[in-house]
Amino acid sequence: MSTQLNSYIEANKDRFLNELLDLLRIPSVSADPKYKNDVLRTAQALQQKLIEAGANKVEVCPTAGHPIVYGEKIIDASLPTVLVYGHYDVQPADPLDLWTSPPFEPVIKNDQIYARGSCDDKGQVYMHLKAFEAMMKTNTLSCNVKFMIEGEEEVGSSNLGIFIKANKERLKADMVMVSDTSILDNKVPSITVGLRGLAYMEVEVTGPNRDLHSGVYGGAVANPVNVLCNLIASLQDKNGKITIPGFYKDVQIVNKKERAEMAKAPFSRKAYIKELNVADLKGEKGYSPLEQTSIRPTLDVNGIWGGYTGEGAKTVLPSKAFAKISMRLVPHQNSEKISKLFEKHFKKIAPKYVKVKVTALHGGEAVVTPTDSIAYKAASQAMQETFGKKPIPVRSGGSIPIVALFEKELGLKTVLMGFGLDTDDIHSPNEHYGLFNYYKGIETIPLFFKYYAEMSKG
Repeated sequence: MSTQLNSYIEANKDRFLNELLDLLRIPSVSADPKYKNDVLRTAQALQQKLIEAGANKVEVCPTAGHPIVYGEKIIDASLPTVLVYGHYDVQPADPLDLWTSPPFEPVIKNDQIYARGSCDDKGQVYMHLKAFEAMMKTNTLSCNVKFMIEGEEEVGSSNLGIFIKANKERLKADMVMVSDTSILDNKVPSITVGLRGLAYMEVEVTGPNRDLHSGVYGGAVANPVNVLCNLIASLQDKNGKITIPGFYKDVQIVNKKERAEMAKAPFSRKAYIKELNVADLKGEKGYSPLEQTSIRPTLDVNGIWGGYTGEGAKTVLPSKAFAKISMRLVPHQNSEKISKLFEKHFKKIAPKYVKVKVTALHGGEAVVTPTDSIAYKAASQAMQETFGKKPIPVRSGGSIPIVALFEKELGLKTVLMGFGLDTDDIHSPNEHYGLFNYYKGIETIPLFFKYYAEMSKG
């Protein structure tokens, strides 16, 4: 990194942090309509910061849902163009009582920024804005850059595909850069090269036509909550295999060589168990925890409810029970196909004394990104310079469905150069993001641009 660029970042570190804290104070929860104005405020704040940093054609683009922030800086049409994608919406903060500090009142403890969205994805998006600002202010931007920052990633990005199809010319680029992933450790950098897909379902089980007195009717009428629990329990066998017929038909089998490479990633089962405060681990038999969370599909209940859940007791036999169920998918599994297999199976195994409704909420496809591309090599070299170690390519258990969308609609490959940690509690209470990681991202991104421009010259 140039001395001038490094000096600019160092001189502005406190401002870079304070600006992020201001952004984190806005509750941009895309899933809850009551936060609609806050989501818009966040988009407008990012628009202003892009303009201040030196971007052109900056716009808050309306969609049928929450808006997309677009901006660009074309310095030379003959140079390669990087499309930076991120999202400014965040997960709901519930359960609030498990937070040690208010989720939208960011605090710094032990060099960690505690706030909803600090890592996922406001903190990582803002690294790109500040890295871009630093390059612009020091005249070191070496590639063209376009920004597309959406407000619906946490609810399935339903309008992003529509926007991309309508703006293919505006979004023309040579590659996509995404920082919405993690590294293995602050001393062991990594680049994500694989993501699982997702099929997200909601099920509703209905018994009697109204809530009943459990003393008067209990024992004679099926309890939908009990039935739902039994149905869910039957979806996996004792070895952790999913029992839906046809579920594994298209699953990509990872060969022994790649599994051996994966096993080189640092992992301590004992430390993993201790950090999670569980007695032991439970997963599909025959696979390591790293494999279970990356190259194998899963099925998990994300929420279940029905009947009385308030304080004290109420002896009710509920009329309805509900659950939200997600299935993480691996390459070659199709989310729409899996959703249909789930629905068919769930309805088939439901007993006749209840009615079942199954709704597919959203989904996306798994992807594997190349490690031999110029973009990947540039990212690897940039991280090697800032971390002092060559990053390890890893597959992640998470899902970013838009990566497959970029390839399908724009013909672009993506580099997933994130700086978070798996221990940052994203989607959970007390989400946090390390100051080390935030600043390391701002330091590394300009190097990626530098090496990508140099390598692209051929």
